[in-house]
Amino acid sequence: MLSAMKFQIILWGMAQLLRYAAWRYPAFRARLKERNLVAQLKARDEEIGRWYAIRDGKLTSGGGLRADADVTLAFKTAAVGADLLMPPINWLDQINAQKDFKLTVEGPEDLSNWFAQTIMMSQSVGLQIGTRLADGTTRYCNMTNGGPVFVYVKDGKIIRMTPIDFTADDPPPWSIHARGLTFTPPRKTTLAPHGQNAKSIVYSPDRLLYPMKRIDFDPNGERNPQNRGKSGYVRISWEEALDLVAGEIKRLKRAYGPGVMAVSHGSHHTWGNIGYYLSALFRFRNTVGYTQIHHNPDSWEGWYWGAVHHWGYTLRVGQSETYGTVEDCLQNCDMIVFWAADPESTSGSYGAQEGTVRRQWLKNPKLGIKVVHVDPYYNASAQFLPGKWFAPRPTTSVAMAMAIAYVWIKEDLYDNEYVASHTVGFDKWKAYLLGEEDGIAKTPEWQEKETGVPAKDVRALAREWGRKRVYLAPGGWGKRPRRRLP
Repeated sequence: MLSAMKFQIILWGMAQLLRYAAWRYPAFRARLKERNLVAQLKARDEEIGRWYAIRDGKLTSGGGLRADADVTLAFKTAAVGADLLMPPINWLDQINAQKDFKLTVEGPEDLSNWFAQTIMMSQSVGLQIGTRLADGTTRYCNMTNGGPVFVYVKDGKIIRMTPIDFTADDPPPWSIHARGLTFTPPRKTTLAPHGQNAKSIVYSPDRLLYPMKRIDFDPNGERNPQNRGKSGYVRISWEEALDLVAGEIKRLKRAYGPGVMAVSHGSHHTWGNIGYYLSALFRFRNTVGYTQIHHNPDSWEGWYWGAVHHWGYTLRVGQSETYGTVEDCLQNCDMIVFWAADPESTSGSYGAQEGTVRRQWLKNPKLGIKVVHVDPYYNASAQFLPGKWFAPRPTTSVAMAMAIAYVWIKEDLYDNEYVASHTVGFDKWKAYLLGEEDGIAKTPEWQEKETGVPAKDVRALAREWGRKRVYLAPGGWGKRPRRRLP
């Protein structure tokens, strides 16, 4: 009963909010003039709700349900509705509710989407975005794929972009205490090189702003495929572009069957009515006919669920948290091996150059952390963090790794107890490394013929690695410790 009352009060308050926004903000008044419709929100189990009628920019509302509603947002129960509608709106809860059918939408897609966005706009239309500066520019915060930035805009044009400088009003930075030293990141964000050109991309003369067609391509006549990449292009209208694409889909279906169109999506998606997983794209492909392309869950799904089985603990979400390992590394590590790793060049999505700051700390001689690089290429990270550089021939570093493991096994430099309790098939692999299976022992001398790396250097690395607390930094992301227990 209390949930039902709370739900009804929220629905009544929504009507007042819509009226206030229309009275206070011209942009919202103009928004209400875009559509004429009757929408209602209800709780399915209790069959209670409220309707909202918009006619020529005017809003009327009343308790109860209407049979002539164009759009219906239905919550499973009044309690669910109250939780999902109570500000501030949690988008993740909204999405999960739709997946679990605790929230359903009935009505034409354009009206349903417009009404939902109007509700959200009523809460944000009055927000002041950006900071006005003395020179007449407005400063905004933005997230490039190379890190967060300040964007300065004047008269609708981007003037400049800079990393974000933090002020005294921002939260204090974190600090790491290690071996008598204190490490604190600077009071500003960093920006990866590939993110510094965002302004240039926006105003690039090569940016495509409208549809174009190869000048000698006629979908109903000569197609001239031999001139792809050679002949020029001519601008066409959006109507012509849509007709051309639709015509090609129909032609291919007639020629090759209903499965001719292959559809997939990447590990990530773009938000909106087309790029999202639950979107118009799926409805479109189901209507037209398609061949499904499955891909390996190599992103959040792989990080999250793979880690549960591989490392034995759950993660917050997605990529494993790195800040705790940075502290552990600075406090306890003796040596870091960057194996096929160039984090200075591959800093990760949206990662800016935060890692550069932390890796720079490794240069402090008081830490006493040795650095080793294994890469055929003397990469940017090896140049930034000088250390011993091993350069195996391309594609042969596996042989070098096997030779290191051979030394560990022969000289008992590995954690026998851990291997016994956490691995499967080690004995077979051990036999292969020792040459008991094929008669070829995977010694440092054997790998030298494959990699070109001197056997004495590989043997020295294996012995030092086996006796120290070493962090292995493989690839672009991820850093995991290998320790020899006392």
